[in-house]
Amino acid sequence: MKTMASSLPNDPKQLQAIILQLQQTLAQQESVIITLRHQLSVLKRARFGRSSELLDSQIHQLELQLEELEMQTAALPKLSTPTSEDKATPRRRAELPPQLPREELRVEAACQCPACQGELTHIGDDVSEMLDVVPASYRVIRIVRPKFSCKHCDTLVQGAAPERVIQKGLASAALLTQVAVDKYLDHQPLYRQAERMEREGIDIERSTLADWVGQIGALLTPLADAIGRYVKAAQHIYADDTTAPTLAPGKGRTQTGRYWTYVRDGRSWGDTTAPAVWLQYSEDRKGLHPTAHLKGYQGSLQADAYAGYNELYQRKIQQHGCWAHVRRKFYDITQSGPSPIADEAIKIIQSLYVIEKQARGQPPNERQHIRKTQAKPILEHFHSWLQATLRTLSKGSPLSKAIHYALKQWDALIAYVDNGYAELDNNSAERSLRPIALGRKNYLFAGSVAGGQRTAVLYSILGTAKLNGINPNDYLTAVLKRIGNHPINRIDELLPWDIDLSNQPGDAI
Repeated sequence: MKTMASSLPNDPKQLQAIILQLQQTLAQQESVIITLRHQLSVLKRARFGRSSELLDSQIHQLELQLEELEMQTAALPKLSTPTSEDKATPRRRAELPPQLPREELRVEAACQCPACQGELTHIGDDVSEMLDVVPASYRVIRIVRPKFSCKHCDTLVQGAAPERVIQKGLASAALLTQVAVDKYLDHQPLYRQAERMEREGIDIERSTLADWVGQIGALLTPLADAIGRYVKAAQHIYADDTTAPTLAPGKGRTQTGRYWTYVRDGRSWGDTTAPAVWLQYSEDRKGLHPTAHLKGYQGSLQADAYAGYNELYQRKIQQHGCWAHVRRKFYDITQSGPSPIADEAIKIIQSLYVIEKQARGQPPNERQHIRKTQAKPILEHFHSWLQATLRTLSKGSPLSKAIHYALKQWDALIAYVDNGYAELDNNSAERSLRPIALGRKNYLFAGSVAGGQRTAVLYSILGTAKLNGINPNDYLTAVLKRIGNHPINRIDELLPWDIDLSNQPGDAI
């Protein structure tokens, strides 16, 4: 936007006053932006540790405020020099991925020197890049099958029709993938997807999209089961759960189901096997569900203090606690006001995480050695400190509850010292539930128990692809093209780390 010179005063003093006012406005907005970014960062760190709709609302409002202020600031002329704080945290310039296709726009210069009309010699190029977008477009694949007739015996000859993911279905594997990924990773409800298609002149009802998702969910269930078997073959598993509001037909309300997640991820101790996430759905939070999910599992389990896992521990599955949950109890206390005791507890827990940075990536035996020599003395001191501090507190106080929480599961919290396969916390499992926490705001609830189970299947497959650094769109498209005709006893060949993503002869369309 250009400033109209005719609207500016001629008096230098008035111009200086206008510039000073703009500088002050810009400085104020930049200060507010820095504050909002900090608040947003704090809220996002806490978001997945709490089931608070108010917290989600605060994040949403802060994001809107931040967007508006950043747009306003971008529209103001750059009159002030960057502050020292700006220099300390420079804006990261986006790096354009090398795999994106490039289209060259060549800007030719004059053929002759504009000064002397002499012949020009090419001495090099200045190259810069701009990110462009080609709007998503739909196309129709016309399947033409010529028919031939034998003149001698009237035999009819025609090529076999290519397989479709859904028999007699209208959607290709790529379109089915887009619908699933938009719903489960990008959190776009089916009715919004139907509206987007309608803007492109495509009349596909939401119920049709729902039918597609239901059918691919059934197709993909054996693959999700294979992921579950792979996860349960691990030496160490991370577990967690989150709410799953589900429609209860006939009751006029929703019921609170659960999504359970089980994660296999040994990258922190140098394991070269692939990570994976397996989700299961249940109508309630009874302990019989994780017991059934992990039937036959032998190894160690890292989870929060939920008593529903106790039967698993009684079956000699080694229990590991989560220090992030302990830290969160003390951190919440500090947010209500000054608390030197909570601050000291957080400081001690943080020292354990500093040690874990040294242990990360080391083999299990080396991790055990580091923890026994460095973390164990800190833990022994912390245990004595917690017991002594508890005796000085009134029963029922927030600090007393936080310390009781830690002491009650102390053996599980310190078990990681003797197990190089375990971690200090359960964050791997919590991260796997983030898409569900985000999706709840957009599609609100599962339509039925079957819908919850289908969601668990899709999240298992898409989440495992993401954990392995594989594009979920490419992976799911390749799977859908093959799974209909793939032998069930060779389903493991379609796992993300084994599948060939290139088009294969006989693939469906």
